[in-house]
Amino acid sequence: MKAYFAGGCFWCVTPIYKIYGVDSVTSGYSGGDEENPTYKEVKAQKTGHRETICLEYKEDKVSYDKLLDIYFANIDPFDGEGQFIDKGFSYTPAIYWLDEDQKRKAAEHIAALEAREGKKVMVALEPFKSFWPAEEEHQDYYLKHPKEFEEELISSGRKKV
Repeated sequence: MKAYFAGGCFWCVTPIYKIYGVDSVTSGYSGGDEENPTYKEVKAQKTGHRETICLEYKEDKVSYDKLLDIYFANIDPFDGEGQFIDKGFSYTPAIYWLDEDQKRKAAEHIAALEAREGKKVMVALEPFKSFWPAEEEHQDYYLKHPKEFEEELISSGRKKV
């Protein structure tokens, strides 16, 4: 099975899913119409794409509901301008649903969070249309560049020191 989540900087949200039994996490771009966008174009807000991760998983190991729980625990769902220090459309949060079941579950998570917090959730809920894998240097960034990854987590405010 697959799930697609935009949660700001894809470097920052990739590793957490592997802890919970996701088979693979691919960094890439979704939401826009341009084919084969590059990191530089997406970061410069030129394509209408968001930095997105594609999760491949087995439902018997981790459920879609669990993936949604992880997603909402690792983003700021009330920030419609981006995530943490990363601002601009390409860093705004979104869930790209593949079928009516994913759409319903994501909508239920959003409604429950709004009811609990009394605030509007700024996570876009959109039908999936395409996914373009990011360049190889962006895949598993946390493993290839652990020092830089740690610095990104701290400077972005995702990790407190």
